Amino acid sequence: MKVLVVDDDKLICTALKTILESDEEIAVVGMAYSGNDAVDLYDRLKPDIILMDIRMNGMSGLEAGEAILKADKNAKILFLTTFADDEYIIKALKMGARGYILKQNFESIIPSLKAVHIGQFVFGEDIVSKIPSFINNTNKVNFSNFGISQKELEIITLVAEGLNNKEIAARLFLSEGTVRNYLSNILEKLNLRDRTQLAVFYYKNR
Repeated sequence: MKVLVVDDDKLICTALKTILESDEEIAVVGMAYSGNDAVDLYDRLKPDIILMDIRMNGMSGLEAGEAILKADKNAKILFLTTFADDEYIIKALKMGARGYILKQNFESIIPSLKAVHIGQFVFGEDIVSKIPSFINNTNKVNFSNFGISQKELEIITLVAEGLNNKEIAARLFLSEGTVRNYLSNILEKLNLRDRTQLAVFYYKNR
């Protein structure tokens, strides 16, 4: 697994490199000390995952993440920060980041990277618990206006509750393949990228 580490504190970058490369499955292929450098290095190195801080001088991690995802929608970004600010979390969710973890929980960094590498989304309990409360639910919409059926709405609700495809299939007595097809149609109807954005959309508009 090739990782690009981004933090404007060079000592932190060096410490993270040491921690990550203690695992034989991880290779730190580059270190960037600003958002601008992160964008440039991602384009050159094409790492599997970007492990990036949010608050940095100049271009922030969030701004760099948006630029990278605009150029490559399949980029995997895991934010590692000291701050659990509501504004930062919602921006990370909306842009399609694969995870948001806190530096204080340093023991979770390697497991989180491995989870993101195999396609999972990683948001710690302290982050997930905030989602319903910090999203404004006053602007409710009628999902049927988007062509969403009742069955599709059930699946959206279960995705928002954090269930994976296998769990949703068992709950609704469907096959996993059918659930995947439903999800693809739902994302297309709502013009969303992935299930994280779908969960945010649900909480914002339910």
